[in-house]
Amino acid sequence: MHIGKAIRLERIFNRNTGRTIIVPMDHGVTVGPIDGLVDMREAVGRVVDGGANAVIEHKGLVRCGHRAQGKDIGLIVHLSASTSLSPFPNAKSLVASVEDAIRLGADAVSIHCNLGDETEAAMLGDFGRMSSEAANWGIPLLAMVYARGPKVKNEYDPAVVAHCARVGTELGADVVKVNYTGDKETFARVCDACCIPVVIAGGPKLDSTEAFLQMVHDSLEAGGAGLSVGRNVFQHENPTRLVEALNMIVHGDESVEAALKHLNA
Repeated sequence: MHIGKAIRLERIFNRNTGRTIIVPMDHGVTVGPIDGLVDMREAVGRVVDGGANAVIEHKGLVRCGHRAQGKDIGLIVHLSASTSLSPFPNAKSLVASVEDAIRLGADAVSIHCNLGDETEAAMLGDFGRMSSEAANWGIPLLAMVYARGPKVKNEYDPAVVAHCARVGTELGADVVKVNYTGDKETFARVCDACCIPVVIAGGPKLDSTEAFLQMVHDSLEAGGAGLSVGRNVFQHENPTRLVEALNMIVHGDESVEAALKHLNA
């Protein structure tokens, strides 16, 4: 691996555990300034205080979330976007470049690809180009790969998730983000088929914090490398405390029960 890429990966992964807690905050382009992402300095500060490894932001939001004080956090600049107002919300377009991210001081970039969408060919083309550019600059690439389209009956189906993860691996991502399949056995098969770290998405906001922590715990036992979860973190009543609890599980190998006890203390 390019030494620059290795160094940058260590800014978004804990070098001792090889795992990560990433909090995406790129939702504003898709759905607007939702709860938890209005004051960006406050939002970033909360997860930094809890010990998150990295945040994901669009290029224009970096200036809004930069705090210029306190602990540092890894920065991943998101390169693709669409809005919920579009008749084609799953069709992601490139809105930034690897060089944009470098100028902003990013440690990595991310791209979103929806397999099965009518515009899949264009998204795969963008993925391939950004993978090559990122490799040329020594910048890690996180690929968010989901299955969403007319032929997709269940985007959480283990075979479908495994396909998504394998696409991310084969097109040159350094980290792939996919849905959790729902159980350790099937998710282990997803991870086994990849030679890069696999992190789980959070999906819609869950009603139960315990269920969320259990999902994270089980994904790690299956071979996952952590999480890249937004709303279930930044919309929690106490994001800092929740990230602390996630740290106990992800980096401390502690139980869900111990994490819940800390969260509710």
